[in-house]
Amino acid sequence: MTDNTQTAIKILLEDNGLTLQNLETAFAGFSGREVDYADFYFQRVVSEGYVIEESMVKTGLYNTDMGVGVRAVSGDKSALAYSDEISLDALMNAVETVKVIGSASEKQSVIKLEGKKPPQPLYQPVNPVEHHEASAKIALIKSLDEKARKLSPLVTQVVASVNSVDEVVLIAKSDGTVVGDVRPLVRIGISVIVEKNGRRESGRSGGGGRFTLDWFTPEKIDQYAEEAVKSALQSLEATPAPAGSFPVVLGPGWPGVLLHEAVGHGLEGDFNRKQTSVFANKVGQRVAAPGVTIVDDGTIPDRRGSRTVDEEGNPSCRTGLIEDGMLKNCIQHELNATLMGLPLTGNGRRESFAHLPLPRMTNTFMLNGTMDPKEILESVDYGIFAQNFAGGQVDITSGQFAFTMNDAWLIENGKLTAPVKGATLIGSGHEALLKIKMIGNDMALDGGIGSCGKDGQSVPVGVGMPTLRIDGLTIGGIS
Repeated sequence: MTDNTQTAIKILLEDNGLTLQNLETAFAGFSGREVDYADFYFQRVVSEGYVIEESMVKTGLYNTDMGVGVRAVSGDKSALAYSDEISLDALMNAVETVKVIGSASEKQSVIKLEGKKPPQPLYQPVNPVEHHEASAKIALIKSLDEKARKLSPLVTQVVASVNSVDEVVLIAKSDGTVVGDVRPLVRIGISVIVEKNGRRESGRSGGGGRFTLDWFTPEKIDQYAEEAVKSALQSLEATPAPAGSFPVVLGPGWPGVLLHEAVGHGLEGDFNRKQTSVFANKVGQRVAAPGVTIVDDGTIPDRRGSRTVDEEGNPSCRTGLIEDGMLKNCIQHELNATLMGLPLTGNGRRESFAHLPLPRMTNTFMLNGTMDPKEILESVDYGIFAQNFAGGQVDITSGQFAFTMNDAWLIENGKLTAPVKGATLIGSGHEALLKIKMIGNDMALDGGIGSCGKDGQSVPVGVGMPTLRIDGLTIGGIS
């Protein structure tokens, strides 16, 4: 067994008086029921966070969640029972609860559990909660607060936060697999408010990933403060965005959230199996302009959306979704892949032991094109350039979206002229993909702050893309 699996067994089983033999006994409880497969998902999450407001620590938290979820699958149906107590009694009771999903049979469940070699870990098995004292974490965001306030006398409010998470999981499966993972996660964020002549605007920045707080060097802290203050000050000078239909240039990195929301969710396998996605039954068809290649990759070291194994114990994968404009794949978890007769892609994700796994994105991004970003900008006579998105709404079935653009400028004769605000990008995901005219060579991933919601579950994700020019989208603004 790997060190991570041994660590998980120690923390989640042995420290709670359990052994692998106890888990085999619990799996035997499925005897007499026609259950296709079952798994036990053990999890412990220790989290610590602090928030500074008005240059004082206003919030501090330290929390531990631990428990086990027992899932049984029969056909296209899943049953889940969970307990925040890890014990043999809790396991046996959960098995008794979920096994009724299967019809009565003479089937006997005899499981021999053994650790199987997982892929090379994508991050160090460090504990970011214990790696630094609380005083060091507070000092980190105090420096962020102080830096932002020194950048401009117009800064009236700063909110800075730091969060550290130590997550340990162990998955035991009815095929005999036992695999564990130790997952660090940290994040720092800053939000500022500036005020001038009675007008108030805000800006924000931050970053993180699967490492310790040592990653946040003084240079990183300066960068976050400068980005947040610059964004807020720019908004003070911004004029209302024009309305109409004209070219839009999107900057690299975080604007990839548009792909995540408007395209990525539509390529999750369950939506396709249920025929509720606009991309259903379109594998092998053109769904984007030539040159557009989009992947979901959970194997990038240290990234927020990466996991060495998914929450079903399967190795994470790099999955090509769209290649040169043609739809190639959807992302899958075990149940959906089985029902659709398609390969697994290592995208079974769940928020916690109290949730069923779903096919979910990891790090989803568009690959590089060949254009110089400067040439893309110079190609536009009149349009909008956006470096950020504040948020948006998407309808998975129709693909219709509306995104509010942040850090946006008017493009006139190939140059950025005036900052604008209130610009909303309106369209449909599949149509927007077909309207991509130029793809830059500057692909970047976001700073490590993203989370994704689906069916009431939130999981960390990553997004990214190069600079893009998209023609013919509707901009909602001030006409």
